[in-house]
Amino acid sequence: MTRPLRSIALATALVALLPVACTAQTPSAPIAPPPAATPSAPLVSGLPDFTALVQRVGPAVVNVRAEIAPRRASRGQGQMPNEEEIPEIFRRFFGPDMPGGPQGPRGPRGGGNSLGTGFLISQDGYVLTNHHVVDGADTVKVTLSDRREFTAKVVGSDEQSDVALLKIDAKSLPFLRLANASLTKPGQWVIAIGSPFGLDHSVTAGIVSAVGRSNPYADQQYVPFIQTDVAINQGNSGGPLLNTSGEVVGINSQIFSNSGGYMGVSFAIPIDVAMNSAEQLRATGKVQRGLLGVGVQPVTTENAKGLGLSETRGALINSVQAGGAAEKAGIQLGDVILAVNDRPVNTSSDLPPLIGALAPGAKVKLQINRDGKVLTEQVVLGALGAEVAGAPGPAANDDSAAAPSRGGSNALGLVGQDLAANARQRLGLKTGEGVLVQSPGEVAGEAGLRPGDVVLSVGRTAVGSASALNRELAGVRPGDTVMLLVRRGAATQFIAVTAEAKAG
Repeated sequence: MTRPLRSIALATALVALLPVACTAQTPSAPIAPPPAATPSAPLVSGLPDFTALVQRVGPAVVNVRAEIAPRRASRGQGQMPNEEEIPEIFRRFFGPDMPGGPQGPRGPRGGGNSLGTGFLISQDGYVLTNHHVVDGADTVKVTLSDRREFTAKVVGSDEQSDVALLKIDAKSLPFLRLANASLTKPGQWVIAIGSPFGLDHSVTAGIVSAVGRSNPYADQQYVPFIQTDVAINQGNSGGPLLNTSGEVVGINSQIFSNSGGYMGVSFAIPIDVAMNSAEQLRATGKVQRGLLGVGVQPVTTENAKGLGLSETRGALINSVQAGGAAEKAGIQLGDVILAVNDRPVNTSSDLPPLIGALAPGAKVKLQINRDGKVLTEQVVLGALGAEVAGAPGPAANDDSAAAPSRGGSNALGLVGQDLAANARQRLGLKTGEGVLVQSPGEVAGEAGLRPGDVVLSVGRTAVGSASALNRELAGVRPGDTVMLLVRRGAATQFIAVTAEAKAG
């Protein structure tokens, strides 16, 4: 194995002995600037001491205990499922201390306590905490740092933002001041004070890892989370996340964990989002949010190619609610929302928090890209209400879903079949709307199309029959990218399919 290396070295030595004609060459510029002769001033010096901060703000942090009264079991109901009946996800998360287990708090039927954290935001006793800390409680107890205990009134609680507003009957209380949420940046030091595992007034510190983070593991699309590496555990929920000035930047709410404990990824609700909810809860007892009436998806590289876009930012509209705010304003399928009131929409997850933070009836300026042209549309928002679940889509082998007519060949190799009237009714489609996918073909299948999907349009052109689908795909050339609007169950999305290029 060493002989080739020796040969190369010998050849190099021989070449070095041969006379050669040399020409002067100008040295090329270095790939990077050379090190500075004088070292740069450090951007970070020393570590902060949080002692004074904690002493000042600690008294405004409280313990929250939600008490659940025992429930009488109805006839035929068992007390608790045995271990084999417990879903695996709960056993993995809680282990032997699963709620209702032998060492943990008992479940709702047997009563029990939920422990969390909160903090005072006014001297007359208003307390912020998480919705999930007090959800389902019969009695909520708040314990101050001086050990005084109060029975709190739940003024209101909002599941979507995971914010609850409590009120205790006391005066001249210490309270925390709120930060300007827009000044929170990645890399800043932040501190959490809470009661992990019941260990009250525990202090942990870390940095802001990211802001405006969408948490795919929580059903809170209207919250642009602050992600931190602050140690957060069960019991920290509802506690304050503070900056080095002792101001609240967020409410600690979620952790990402495989074990149920701290793993370095924690999520906090920005304080401006929390206070928006809190003010509405105090005024009306509920939180209202604006509704645009669209479904969106990310703009991928393939989607951008199919739409003729030069960049992959924005929120691609894949459904428009009939009679909703967007439809009234002329927003169309295939439009890409780039900004809301001049605030950029970089990804599809940026849109819900921007719209949800606005009140129903608010006038909104949307910047959109339509067929490569940037337009501005004015929209009057509707009100977010209970969503209506869509009907399940037809299965690929459901003969009642398809009418006899079947499509022939096209550039994508996609085989479509006309939908029967009862299938359209189940899907909530109009007469002559949608084509059932019998076989997606190789390229469309690789792009994500499945048998049983329903193609609603090719680009912006609606299709209602297999023959119409083939007509729209007739002009597709090898290498072209086509956008198919597809209904799968209750969900609608664009799928970009690139026709296979022929070998040259």
